[in-house]
Amino acid sequence: MATGLIALLDDVAAIAKMAAASLDDVAAQTAKAGAKAAGVVIDDAAVTPRYVVGLTPERELPIIGRIALGSLKNKILFLLPGALLLGYFAPWAITPLLMLGGIYLCYEGAEKLYGVFFPHAAHEHETAVLGEKTDPVALENEKIAGAVRTDFILSAEIMALTLSTVADASIYMQGVVLAAVGIAITLAVYGVVGLIVKADDAGVALAKTSVSALRAIGRGLVVGMPIFLKVLAAIGTAAMLWVGGSILVHGLAQMGYAGPEHIIHDISEAVVHALPVAPGLIGWIATSAQQALLAIVVGAATIAVMGNIVAPIWGRLRPASH
Repeated sequence: MATGLIALLDDVAAIAKMAAASLDDVAAQTAKAGAKAAGVVIDDAAVTPRYVVGLTPERELPIIGRIALGSLKNKILFLLPGALLLGYFAPWAITPLLMLGGIYLCYEGAEKLYGVFFPHAAHEHETAVLGEKTDPVALENEKIAGAVRTDFILSAEIMALTLSTVADASIYMQGVVLAAVGIAITLAVYGVVGLIVKADDAGVALAKTSVSALRAIGRGLVVGMPIFLKVLAAIGTAAMLWVGGSILVHGLAQMGYAGPEHIIHDISEAVVHALPVAPGLIGWIATSAQQALLAIVVGAATIAVMGNIVAPIWGRLRPASH
């Protein structure tokens, strides 16, 4: 009896050691995958605040909460099982699907630039594609839907990068790591975004304190945060163009059309040689700028297609749907 109990305890200890080793492996793989996706995570954090710029302060956190929930659903309910299924049954489909997402990011980024330089024409284009919305609730819902659509593409890139990091692991390990990365990144990104958009309210509270140093910080936040949010919105637009362009360039190379990637590389190398200061930074800026320029061209073409082909067809179908 004692021998059997000791054997059972040995088995339990062995299982516990295996579980601990497995958890360590998951943690290590998750950290590695999260680090690899860090660039897209930063872009995600830069893109999101622009969806609450111009809205009333009391609606900022609820909107961010709804976007965060949509982001979590994107990652866990759709992208995680989709990535596992595609990785197992049709890995060849991952790159074309990512490229379609890249085209959408190019369209979104180019549309924002269109709105800056041609606001009247951009409004007409948006009305033709989405219809006129004057109800505040409908406008808010459209902003949230747009943010969740953009998040879906950025999240797909994050999940694809994560999957490539654990490609040699078992499908169970892949699923656990994808879920861990998806949840951790969502909490981190939207936690930071929430802090950013409410920093001005914190500034108002600090400005009312009796401590002069805190009052100065509070006034600085009140004055600076609206400017910071506008700058961050511009960075978010640039990030969408850069990520969209890079997805297309790398996707074409993986499909056997490496010409654009080689041209961008050669031009970047020439820029680095011409400006021999901080070659890593200069090379990255040159490469990213070219990818963003390609994204603007693709996005402008997509705007034309949406405005001249898709919108008229959608306009004819929309009344029939009621």
